[in-house]
Amino acid sequence: MRHSYLMLIAVVLFFGLVGCRSEEETAEVFMPKFFTDHMVFQRNQPIRVWGDGTPGQKVVGTFNNQQKDTRVDADGYWLLEFDALPASGPYELDINGKKIRDIQVGDVWVSGGQSNMEWVMSGEVEGLAEEVADAEYPLIRFFKIPHDYDAKAKYDVRGGQWVQASADNILSFSAVAWFFAKRLHLEKGVAVGIIESNWGGTPAQGWTAAEKLLEMDAYRDKAKDVLDRQDYWIQEVIDNKVRELKRNDLVLAPQNGEIQGVVNPDYDDSAWQTVNLPADNPLKDIAWFRKKFTVNQTEGVKLNLGDIQQMAYIYLNGGRLLFKDFGQSLNEFVIPAGMLKKGENLLSVRIVNTWNNAPVLGKEGQFYVKESNRTISLEGPWKFSNTIEESLPVVEWHNWLPGMMYNAMIAPIVKYPIAGVIWYQGESNTGEHAHYRQLFGTMIQTWRESWGIGDFPFLFVQLANFMERKPIQPDSNWAFLREAQTQTLELPKTGMAVTIDIGEADDIHPRNKKDVGIRLWQAARKVAYGEEVVHSGPMLKSAKVEGGKVLLELDHVGEGLVLSDGGKSVKGFILAGSDGNFVLAKAEITGKDQITVFHPGIKSPTEIRYAWADNPEVNLYNSERLPAVPFRKTLGD
Repeated sequence: MRHSYLMLIAVVLFFGLVGCRSEEETAEVFMPKFFTDHMVFQRNQPIRVWGDGTPGQKVVGTFNNQQKDTRVDADGYWLLEFDALPASGPYELDINGKKIRDIQVGDVWVSGGQSNMEWVMSGEVEGLAEEVADAEYPLIRFFKIPHDYDAKAKYDVRGGQWVQASADNILSFSAVAWFFAKRLHLEKGVAVGIIESNWGGTPAQGWTAAEKLLEMDAYRDKAKDVLDRQDYWIQEVIDNKVRELKRNDLVLAPQNGEIQGVVNPDYDDSAWQTVNLPADNPLKDIAWFRKKFTVNQTEGVKLNLGDIQQMAYIYLNGGRLLFKDFGQSLNEFVIPAGMLKKGENLLSVRIVNTWNNAPVLGKEGQFYVKESNRTISLEGPWKFSNTIEESLPVVEWHNWLPGMMYNAMIAPIVKYPIAGVIWYQGESNTGEHAHYRQLFGTMIQTWRESWGIGDFPFLFVQLANFMERKPIQPDSNWAFLREAQTQTLELPKTGMAVTIDIGEADDIHPRNKKDVGIRLWQAARKVAYGEEVVHSGPMLKSAKVEGGKVLLELDHVGEGLVLSDGGKSVKGFILAGSDGNFVLAKAEITGKDQITVFHPGIKSPTEIRYAWADNPEVNLYNSERLPAVPFRKTLGD
């Protein structure tokens, strides 16, 4: 009897321990933040799921009726791989009891670059109303990686969630990526996942692994410093982020000045400085401005504050008139009549510039109050103070250093199979254009090596036209950068969207993002999906000199070259003779794919250039309405 009793206890203990062991082995594990409901896996690629947990812990995953299991390794990480699937869904993923729902399998593209890729639909993008009215596409999903940087490769991103396309949600989507994704979804009929990893104002070296830049003279020293002093940089990044948090708190706290009464008409500003605007721009720190003006009416009075950099809180007679955010344009607008009074009024403005801590207010000729029959200039003396609020902490652009953004915004996602990358960047590298071909190529190759899925398609946007138009500008940094981008097409499975015709002279952020996205999609049709389409604008194929004229043959013309203005003269060509001086040339289409270029004063041309300026005037397209690619060519080569 005693023996039987002991046996019973042993059996109970055994199964109890087994049960506890089973619960312990399959306890909760953790996955990166982009494993959320509504996510999209890449079709026809192994479906990878990974995360971290306690070493030795069992991980059991179920997806599409497949069950896989593994154990957390000694370093605390685990990875499961499920069979590849064609475009399909929805599915549910279960990892140790944690469920992720409404998963689609389709095409996943990374959307990278700087501000023109990051620019959101709500940023006054052309055609916004039409897109909002046609935005209900639940199979298009976006994941936005928050800005981050680090001196060491990170395992996970800072945050984010997969969001389905809808009238409300697309407002925060990258505009270029939205137009690309929408066209892809409509033409291929598959779910589309866009992973946004972009950051305005950033250079390519920050997106490239530091160790890959040790072979480049221009970036070797900084890359070596980041690698050799990694512990220092890890701590400095933390300290810089703390300063950034404090700065951001100050930026968004206008009440720190408001509670001191600085927006009220009876506030004593006699101790403030007097500055002359816009002549004395730029200024520094959190800048407060005050100016009084007199009107004879309250209805229909308009205000134009000209240039404001970057963010502004605007007040009238003690009340807040409006907030102008970074990226928003503020043109002439009507002041609400209820905020004005006949006679004297007080305009107060609070400006902060987080880009370079150099606030700007006003622009010559565009700085006024306008009544029905007269204009009151706001140019001239203003009261100014930047001591009302605490000075902004110094926040360094450490994210620009070699590898910093790669470590935090690319390294965490390289296990996630993708269809390809769309990229819009280069503006921040124009001052170092001589190095860009090697830098950009190195970045592309680094990403491809890191993903380990072969030479995936990498499609990029060539810089748009920008700044003052100068017909002859052989030393244009922007033209040289565009040339470096064109040269990058030497890499396999690359494509380029030319935007030399849709920029804006006065704004580095052109609002026509639809054509950019569609031109990227046209490149994708050829490079990524193997369609036999004209995917590029006309490109120089050959050049020869006959009888003092330059005869050009171009590729990618489709059914033939066309001029957008319906004229007969091709714009945008310059020629140089033996003296090396360039002049505007005459040019005309002389065949389906041929152009003749000449100048009566140059009998022996030595060099020809097309669209070679910051903001050239162009009108040359192919039959698919894709603009010709800028180029330069030494004749006789």
